[in-house]
Amino acid sequence: MSKTYLITGGAGFIGSALCRMIINETNDTIINIDKLTYAGNLESLSLIAKNERFNFEKIDICNSDDITNIFDTWQPDVVINLAAESHVDRSIKKPDSFIQTNIVGTYVLLEGARDYWGSLKGTKRENFRFHHVSTDEVYGDLENDKTLFTEETPYAPSSPYSASKASSDHLVRAWQRTYGLPTLITNCSNNYGPFQFPEKLIPVIILNALQLKKIPVYGDGNQIRDWLYVEDHVRALIAVANQGALGATYNIGGYNEIKNIEVVRLICSILDKIKPLKNKNIKKYEELIEFIEDRAGHDIRYAIDASKISKELSWFPKETFITGIEKTIRWYLKNLNWSSQFLNLNLEFDNTNKEIL
Repeated sequence: MSKTYLITGGAGFIGSALCRMIINETNDTIINIDKLTYAGNLESLSLIAKNERFNFEKIDICNSDDITNIFDTWQPDVVINLAAESHVDRSIKKPDSFIQTNIVGTYVLLEGARDYWGSLKGTKRENFRFHHVSTDEVYGDLENDKTLFTEETPYAPSSPYSASKASSDHLVRAWQRTYGLPTLITNCSNNYGPFQFPEKLIPVIILNALQLKKIPVYGDGNQIRDWLYVEDHVRALIAVANQGALGATYNIGGYNEIKNIEVVRLICSILDKIKPLKNKNIKKYEELIEFIEDRAGHDIRYAIDASKISKELSWFPKETFITGIEKTIRWYLKNLNWSSQFLNLNLEFDNTNKEIL
């Protein structure tokens, strides 16, 4: 039986990937609501925009009247909440929008879902799910040892961003405990892949390298992250939304722990092969690396134990970091027009490069 998904933040990086996968691989219907802030882009949805099962409405999740109207009009079976401010540096400089969207917006959604769920009867009520998508950053950081974040790891957020996401997680659990709202939470590791807004680490590396600009690396670059290819993540989200145990939390990781500096150097080496430099002053992209002052409160290491979702839902990432990062680099090289919407890019490709791609 087909379902109707209400996806918030569906014009963002992860949200658009989720929308594309649901439309392309199922018979389900999507109502995508997004405020279309700087990181939201309808071009990320251009391949499915005309599909009769895809619907978009420009809505701020903090507007309770609009949220109530969406529930009443579309009668969704599943809510997947991806709407969030997510850039750590922005949260440090100006945290107010993170408090508003990530905390207040989640509260408004929970109340809208609770009122709507309370009006349902029979199997429609029994099958309703509210899936809240969070981050591993709520756990703080790990010492440089073999420990991993599990679903029982205490919360210890370090930045305004992670603190706002931790707050929203607590709200979701409270609405499940107090009101019985059928909720699920997932905490994922660092995502990467096509259509990622070019302020995050991997697109910054790729696009700066192509423009022969300095590639900034915080501190000594030895911070460790667990990298998850975005399509692996959205497959996990669909599995949790449909098969996860009510009230449960699932950690989603890529089993790809890599130091930031190693990520930078790997991307540079791949670019050396598929788009060799013709500049007389720079022979390798790695020469563009520049170490800069470390980020305030920078976490040292994130690493996810994803054994729970693997055991319970038979989910495993399909991509290694090597396969995923090469796909990502090639996508950016082929889709520079997409990135050019956000950056003043001055990039030229010859026929040789086009043939390589």
